[in-house]
Amino acid sequence: MMGIYRPFRFFCRLIMIGLLAGLLANSALSYGGNRDDQKIIIAHRGASGYLPEHTIAAKAMAYAMGADYLEQDLVMTRDDRVIVLHDHHLDQVTDVRDVFPDRARKDGKYYVIDFTLAELEKLSVIERFKISGGQRVPVFKDRFPLGKSKFRIHTFEEEIELVQGLNKSTGRNVGIYPEIKSAAFHRQEGKDISRAVLKILKAYGYAKKSDKVYLQSFEPPELKRIHDDLLPELGMDIKLVQLLWPADDSEWVKKKGSIKGIAQYADGIGPKMSMIVRKDSTVGNIQTTGLVSRAHRAGLVVHPYTFRMESSEIPAYAKNYTDLLNIFLFQIGVDGVFTDFTDKTVNFLKTHRK
Repeated sequence: MMGIYRPFRFFCRLIMIGLLAGLLANSALSYGGNRDDQKIIIAHRGASGYLPEHTIAAKAMAYAMGADYLEQDLVMTRDDRVIVLHDHHLDQVTDVRDVFPDRARKDGKYYVIDFTLAELEKLSVIERFKISGGQRVPVFKDRFPLGKSKFRIHTFEEEIELVQGLNKSTGRNVGIYPEIKSAAFHRQEGKDISRAVLKILKAYGYAKKSDKVYLQSFEPPELKRIHDDLLPELGMDIKLVQLLWPADDSEWVKKKGSIKGIAQYADGIGPKMSMIVRKDSTVGNIQTTGLVSRAHRAGLVVHPYTFRMESSEIPAYAKNYTDLLNIFLFQIGVDGVFTDFTDKTVNFLKTHRK
């Protein structure tokens, strides 16, 4: 039976992907992928507002909804495979505690790097959760129900092949937006994740700035290393994005010349929304930090994160999700957004263009 089960499971996954794409293909093909307004929509961990993040199903759905780019967070396994998962530990999005109860480290967490790909494929990926009262509680209560259906961890190569395959079958040109996660941690564990990711990108034809890829990282030293050392060594020259966390705003981003410094090794920045709009902003009175204008003067694109529909995720200065998009994309003028809700964002841009 086991010899039949794995091929059958894979065949079922292909059918599911086809159904998702088919349900939404008409709207996506008529609007999405190659718009002329230069505002890009990046599917944050796929269609994560509707399906468990970073699953193949979530990526196929986001593609069908009309995303311009699909995001991939990347970490490494014990046997040197690059997989798509947001964290370098497994605790909040898989059933690892049930399948491998004795494999946690001393800090109580289960690290991807302690498992082989074959072991990770035994896990189920579920909606992001936290533990409360000894029970799993979803972070977003109205999203895909915990523990329903079956979703698996997949490799970076598998996701690229999905995107490139859909590009061929649909005639679109959707890009990828990978993030190297925790490069310093991986080096401490004896893994050079940046080199591994770049080799995969090159093998699949992503090697020039004109290719549909942005490579991002929160770690400035690592992104500089990629720009200064690894890209020249591998004969590559792709677009790089420096991700920014709010704490950075009080440390080095506000310093004179810091944005110009980023422009020496990166093509764009990815700040959190709160780094762009000031806390004292109110409805109808948006006060910016000036970060976007400084970045644009330095020749950098700006792709802020993360745009979500939940009322708890809408800042007080925005009336609703549509208003929030309008503020950032057309009042402030960012170049694109990371969103959990690709379809709502595509529809907003379509309406705005009309």
